[in-house]
Amino acid sequence: MIDFVNITFIDVLDILLVALLIYEFYRLIRGTSAMSIFIGILLLYVLWIVVRALDMKLLSTILGQVLGVGVIAMIVIFQQEIRQFLLHFGNRYILGRKKFKTRRRRTWFNNEMAISSETLEEITAACQYMSETHTGALIVFKHLSSLDSLIDTGDRIDAAVHRRLIENLFFKNSPLHDGAIIMTQNRILAARCILPLTNRTDINPKYGMRHRAAIGVSEITDAEVVVVSEETGDISYVADGNITTMQSIAELRLTLENSYNK
Repeated sequence: MIDFVNITFIDVLDILLVALLIYEFYRLIRGTSAMSIFIGILLLYVLWIVVRALDMKLLSTILGQVLGVGVIAMIVIFQQEIRQFLLHFGNRYILGRKKFKTRRRRTWFNNEMAISSETLEEITAACQYMSETHTGALIVFKHLSSLDSLIDTGDRIDAAVHRRLIENLFFKNSPLHDGAIIMTQNRILAARCILPLTNRTDINPKYGMRHRAAIGVSEITDAEVVVVSEETGDISYVADGNITTMQSIAELRLTLENSYNK
């Protein structure tokens, strides 16, 4: 009995790491159809532990075999979620190193990653015009995550940020209006880019495909997205899978400034 209650630091660390992995995986599949499957597998595993503790050998053997085969089934069923899970952890590691290096560079180069007030003025003016004219728009702001695979799906531009250029790119008769534009703090990198859609099912029905694409890219990268609704003219800001409706152009400007200058 004494050995049973003897909990070491390694035991506590082991429990915390398992809890962290389960929580991070839960965050990725929350609101998706895979959530029910995940809960079912957890309940089946808990049942197997109880059966083993009660020394019910036959049922324990059956459940053990089911869970053994279930590992392969889980890889197949959760293929996309596992991929996002690994991307999520990989991005955290890479971004952590880049942020450390960026902070050191900012100390010497006076915050070179900041967005200029002129660029902010051009972006917000374009968003205001597109909101008033109900022109649908999808603008992705690149930070530290690599977006090369998304840029390759569109047409590279590498142009200075200007309100007229943004408005023309999203003009409904423009050949580049369908898709997203990707930009850094002071350059438009590409247009007509295809973004990954989120698999979440708990999104408000009022949000369309543009919003689902914005959520999708913000879930797997640190990019932030501005969406202008073609139907309502509302401007939304998307980061970390969360949508915030902007109440004014001033709020949008402040939000973008904070996202780049933090």
